[in-house]
Amino acid sequence: MEHVFLNVLNIVLPVLICAGVGYGLAVARAPFDNKVIGGIVSKVGYPTLIISHLSATKIQIATFLDMMAAAALAIAAFGVLGFLALRLLRWPVRAFLTPLMHGNVGNIGLPITLLALGDAGMAYTMAFVVVVLVSIFTVGMWIPAGEFSARKLATSPIIYAVIIALTLMATGSTLPQPIAKSFDILGGLSIPLMLLTLGHTLATRRTGSLGRAVVLTGLHLVLAVGIATTLVWLFGFTGVERGALILCCLMPSSVATYLFIDQHVPEYGPEVAGYIMVSTLTTILVLPLALAYWI
Repeated sequence: MEHVFLNVLNIVLPVLICAGVGYGLAVARAPFDNKVIGGIVSKVGYPTLIISHLSATKIQIATFLDMMAAAALAIAAFGVLGFLALRLLRWPVRAFLTPLMHGNVGNIGLPITLLALGDAGMAYTMAFVVVVLVSIFTVGMWIPAGEFSARKLATSPIIYAVIIALTLMATGSTLPQPIAKSFDILGGLSIPLMLLTLGHTLATRRTGSLGRAVVLTGLHLVLAVGIATTLVWLFGFTGVERGALILCCLMPSSVATYLFIDQHVPEYGPEVAGYIMVSTLTTILVLPLALAYWI
């Protein structure tokens, strides 16, 4: 148990350190433009991250699609149940539903599943990552904006990145080495830039009470246990598939969701940033328990 705890801490701590660097930049009053960084992440960082990761993934396309279907159902369940809970609490849906729906399956989920379940576990998690990113840059953009935009959907680089990546997987093709290396570098931009933005926000805006952050974190964990249990039964997942699905459902709130909260409902940005940080810290305790007693 102690070994598992230390490994999880080693994965989560870099996330907190990167956010701390963003906090330090704000304290030092260094130039920092959230909109520019958000544009780089959504138009360059995440699309190249999807293609670079999936083009190297070794897993049968049918199995990959099964996990994608489970991921889509998980996000939908978080969305419906989260919507009902937020309406019951009378909290703004536009501000809090998106981070409640989407877990940080990228920079925390991938290394955790690699550690616990090996390369096969990380491949299943990549299926979850694809669905989460597509959802964030479609539904996750529409909810804070309060409107559906077919034009934004049609011009979203994320959608085309997924199509290219699945085509490469289905045909067994690979990118030319110079392009693959370039995508590795560009894809590596996205997560640290979003973590810097998160830390910068915590420093530059009044955070207020963390009461909502604690309640939302507890709500997410309760929903995660119920949704993961139901989907494992529904799909009949066992072994590595089962473990990967459970871990993905337990992931803390995604940093990428903050991008659209800051753009469309900035008055709630500090509270959402606080929720992301609290849920990430809670992961240090939750994941070792899940790995030891559930998975």
